[in-house]
This record gives sequence, structure tokens and C-alpha cells, in this order.
Amino acid sequence: MISGKPVVVVQLPEKLSVEQGRVFFLELEPILKADRPRVVLDCSRVRQLDSAGIQVLLHCLEEAMKRNGDVKLAGVTAAAAAILELTKVDSLFEAFDDANEAVNSFYQVPVYAIQPSLQPDYPTSASESVT
Repeated sequence: MISGKPVVVVQLPEKLSVEQGRVFFLELEPILKADRPRVVLDCSRVRQLDSAGIQVLLHCLEEAMKRNGDVKLAGVTAAAAAILELTKVDSLFEAFDDANEAVNSFYQVPVYAIQPSLQPDYPTSASESVT
């Protein structure tokens, strides 16, 4: 069931390095400590992303997941996408072209939740009757 809890969209700074990352996380921390936080990080302005910035993203995701929440990325620039791919972090985040798509994704029912179960149409050995 999808809750009516709002999705918070946060703009990442142009440069996400050690100092900027620390300040950014401190500002975001109260949101991440809520029950089931749903956060979209708008990466459209990011021009510089280093290992400290990657750590900030991972820390945000970790804190959200501890509380059954999620963090999604939006508007990831080509430069940032390359860094995320090189560090293999890209597979940990859902990424969307823009913040609206990312926000809407929180309100969609996953495909696996609506697919019929994959039960065979024929009787299995446990359900067959012996005559």
C-alpha cells in the first residue's frame, strides 16, 4: 500500500566534496531520520563529484534504508553519471531524467506486486492424487 507521505526533493550543490558534503548531510539528516523517508536528490547542478561526494550519497541511502525509506537520483549529469558508473554506485540508486519522474516513481506500484503468481497450470507431485 502506498502511503500519503510526501516526497522531499533536495537540490545537490554544484560541488559535492568533503566540506560541502558534510554540510549537505547535516542539513538533510533530520529528513532521513523520519519514519520511511522518501527523498529525491536533484543532481542537475552537480559539476564536481569526488569520492567524498559518493560517500555522502551512500550515507544518505543507508540512513533512509535503515528506516524503510529510499533515496532516488534525478537529473544526473553526464559527468556525475560517469563517476557513479566507474565506482559501481550507479546500480544502488534508481535514477530518473528529472525530479518529477523520480517523485512519481514513489507513487507507482511495482510490477512484481501485480504480476500473477508463477504457479504451473498442471498438478505438481505434491498435489497429484494417486489412483
